[in-house]
Parts: sequence; C-alpha cells; structure tokens
Amino acid sequence: MKIGLISDTHGHMDERIAHHLEYCDEIWHAGDIGKSSVLDELELLAPVHAVYGNIDGTDVRKRTPECIIEERQGLKIAMIHIAGSFGKYNTQTKEIIQAHNPGLLICGHSHILKIKFDSDNKLLYLNPGAAGRSGFHHIRTLCRFDIVEGEIQNMEAIELGSRSSQTVY
Repeated sequence: MKIGLISDTHGHMDERIAHHLEYCDEIWHAGDIGKSSVLDELELLAPVHAVYGNIDGTDVRKRTPECIIEERQGLKIAMIHIAGSFGKYNTQTKEIIQAHNPGLLICGHSHILKIKFDSDNKLLYLNPGAAGRSGFHHIRTLCRFDIVEGEIQNMEAIELGSRSSQTVY
C-alpha cells in the first residue's frame, strides 16, 4: 500500500503536489489544510484521510476529525496536527500513545520535516513538513512510503521546491 503524506498546505495545491501523489493508494493530510478545495483536489487522486489543524475553519472541520487512529496492513497509526515536539509530546498526544500504542505517529504544525524513531514509545515519528507556501519554511516537502505487512518501507522525503517560488514543476 503506497501512502502519500502531506501537511500544512494552508490552502495551496499545485501540480507538483499532485504529480507526487497521483499513484498513491491513499493520501493522508496532517492538518492545516486551509480550504476544502484542497481536499476536493486530493480526493481526485486517491482516498483522503485527514485531520484538521489550528488554522482550519468550519468547512474543513466539518469534513475532518481532530485525530485519527487507524490500522493499515497491521500497522497502527495515530495522526494529529499538533503533537508537540519529538519526545516531548503534549498531553493529548501522550494520552493517545498510551491508549492506542501506535507504531506510527503522524503530525504537522511545525513545518519542519522530521522522520525519527522514538525508542521510548516504540513508534516512528513522522512530520512531512509543509507542502504549502505560507509559513517560515524555505523548502516545501511531502513524504511517500509503503506499508507492507505492518512495516514501513521505501520512505521518501520529497522536496517540492522553494516556498516563495512561483514556478510549477
């Protein structure tokens, strides 16, 4: 199962994002979607599983939950927009980890791409960075990976180009 993971689009969707997600089995969005139209465009590519973020308005929040706990191919996944920093999770995230014991924790919010194993909680922490143009990040990013029999394989961190660039690749 090929997963495309993005976060912090802040209402921005372009051909570069679509190009990297078009052959995914599912697309996961870790919040700060910005506009419902982003979800609509992503849904043309693959089924979308998304959580809302702190900038998302009523239109996005009606379509997405705050947190998702799901399982794919034997891998338990928790996704929430604001998890806290790696290893220093906020109270809500600590409760989710304790209650559900996920093997994969996905978050957004920081606009910083980070993929790191948390040995204390026995989970992979995954923040795909920001795919949109709003924020302080310099390079727009997303991730792609496979889930095979409960394991993550073929992890890719993909640079989409400069946040300020108007060029569509």
